[in-house]
Amino acid sequence: MSTRKQVHVLDELQSLLEEQIKLAQRGSAASKRIEVLSNQADTIVVKIVQTGMLESTEFKNRRENLKKLYDTLCLAVTAQKVDTAAKLNQVRRVKKTVGTYRSNILTNGRV
Repeated sequence: MSTRKQVHVLDELQSLLEEQIKLAQRGSAASKRIEVLSNQADTIVVKIVQTGMLESTEFKNRRENLKKLYDTLCLAVTAQKVDTAAKLNQVRRVKKTVGTYRSNILTNGRV
């Protein structure tokens, strides 16, 4: 693969990672799109691994930049998971409270 094509492939992966980071920072509404982009990135990563292009010293800076983007994406997704878990716990508490009120209303016949 020519250097020009290799640069194009690396640019494409970088763009996909950057887009996933933006979406992850927006919240859980974008999770399906993140999954689609992740599958596209996986396909590109397979090409990169097969050609060994990131092993070349001429792409050392690109390798480091892609690693930073990947780490940032992992942090953004983890933050999204934490936020989603907190919201789920809040919903569970509200549901439990409503159930308690309902139970009291039915057994006592009053509010």
